[in-house]
Amino acid sequence: MAWNEPGNNGGDKDPWGNNRKNNNGDGPPDFDDIMRNFFNALTGKKGGSGGSGGGGSSVSVMPILIIGLVILSVFYIAKGFGVVNEQERAVVLRFGSYHETKGPGLRWNPPFIDTVFTRNVTQVRQWSTQEEMLTEDLNIVDIKLSVQYSIDSARDFVLMVRAPEESLQQAANSALRHVVGSRLMHNVLTEGRAEMAIEVRARLQEYLNSYTTGILVDKVNIEDSNPPNDVQDAFDDVIKAREDEERFQNEAQAYANKVKPEARGESQRMIEEASAYREEVIARAQGEAQRFELLLSEYAKAPEVTRRRLYIDTVQEVMAASSKILVDVEGGNNMMYVPLDKLVDNNNSGTDSSRRNFSQREIQQLVEHIKGEVLSELPANTTSRRSVR
Repeated sequence: MAWNEPGNNGGDKDPWGNNRKNNNGDGPPDFDDIMRNFFNALTGKKGGSGGSGGGGSSVSVMPILIIGLVILSVFYIAKGFGVVNEQERAVVLRFGSYHETKGPGLRWNPPFIDTVFTRNVTQVRQWSTQEEMLTEDLNIVDIKLSVQYSIDSARDFVLMVRAPEESLQQAANSALRHVVGSRLMHNVLTEGRAEMAIEVRARLQEYLNSYTTGILVDKVNIEDSNPPNDVQDAFDDVIKAREDEERFQNEAQAYANKVKPEARGESQRMIEEASAYREEVIARAQGEAQRFELLLSEYAKAPEVTRRRLYIDTVQEVMAASSKILVDVEGGNNMMYVPLDKLVDNNNSGTDSSRRNFSQREIQQLVEHIKGEVLSELPANTTSRRSVR
């Protein structure tokens, strides 16, 4: 039988066992009653279950409120915790105003009150650009520039400038144009790159400090600088000619460095030889003078003997190197000439095809032999003979 059929005693009860007419508190409270009691507790009113009799059970909502507040507090506190890494700095804003900058470690900031911006201050960032610029001599050059930078002040980087990295790019272009515009094209394309990079870095850092961007420029590199593509070939020829000029100058300087010491050494050697020759001549002259003085003293003692001795020594000195023999006979007009060198050559050619070198002793023996034969052929009545060799 259904619960809502006519005549059913239990028709006043729903299938869940609730008595819609009289709720005596035996079953669980109705959901509507719970919500009504909750709102009444919030508004400070007292009321029942809202039935026709005006009576009903009221449920206390204070424990529920306390539990909800505790849960919300736990979530609120947990949401405020955070960790700042070793490479990072945390900029804290409280109600939109700067409060502090936190270093590495655990932090807690009240949510919805503090706003935290975390930035890596040790990371090295890089930005590159390639622009065409005008030099001082009104020539156009194509320059490729790269900038390496890091965050120096996290507070300035977050708060002082809306877009600090965009400001860096604009300041770098401005500094580069200022430096390139004050130099000649030859200097920009060749040996002036390193000096330009140093000047651009100093000027760029000055700009960024005046803007309070909190950025520190670590290094500026001018990676490449070229003339426009239309005139690239002509500039390559000019650069090659300059390189050849420098190479020739280096070779000439190396040759000069080599020749100069040799010339100095040769001149010093000639000076030393001249000095030695001078000393030798002076010493020889002094010796000759001293010998002449000694000879003069001996001549004064015995003139005839000294004169004859001088004559013999002179003749011996002159005739010592002669290869000919002259035989003179006193009292006659005949003089015999013996070509000793020819005789020696003939003797050598007959015994050996190669030329033979005679010793001084062999030559002396040969001369004595020839002299004996010559003297034996002279007339027997010749009593006085004199040979001069």
